[in-house]
Amino acid sequence: MSTVTNDIVAKLWNLCNVLRDDGVTYHEYVTELTYLLFLKMAKETGTEDRLPEGYRWDDLESKAAPERLEAYKVMLIHLGTHGSILTKEIFAAARSFIDKPATLTALITAIDAIDWYSAKTEGLGDLYEGLLEKNANEKKSGAGQYFTPRVLIDSIVSLMQPKLGEVIQDPAAGTGGFLIAANH
Repeated sequence: MSTVTNDIVAKLWNLCNVLRDDGVTYHEYVTELTYLLFLKMAKETGTEDRLPEGYRWDDLESKAAPERLEAYKVMLIHLGTHGSILTKEIFAAARSFIDKPATLTALITAIDAIDWYSAKTEGLGDLYEGLLEKNANEKKSGAGQYFTPRVLIDSIVSLMQPKLGEVIQDPAAGTGGFLIAANH
């Protein structure tokens, strides 16, 4: 990962401290951040038209702090049943683990302050993978058993030297790290 990506991942990981202070567990905070990041990325990448009107990042951000948390919880449920097929898949059975309105406000403010232009040029998938790697490295999360380090992925792909048109099997695809590395 580049320095820009590492810096953004570090900023996002620091948001996990905000979530932990609200009682959100290691198993829940990557999911919680993912929902918010999908909303923000839809805005940043110009794909908000895939989200129903009234259920977008700016709609959430414009709510007054006291009512924002309840609006966010309603938004998650609505997005799981409305919008594009992809939107419904991403938000299927979504729910928020946040209890305090101030926590959601802090997350939205911090996510808004990140330089997303730099993130887009680096690749948004790297950010998500970086978050998962940080989570896997946390002994308390127990997620390490589900994460293949990038160095190992690159080594295996280098040894296998896959060619265009060949079948690649990754039965535990997760973030699709092997497929992405094979494509490069």
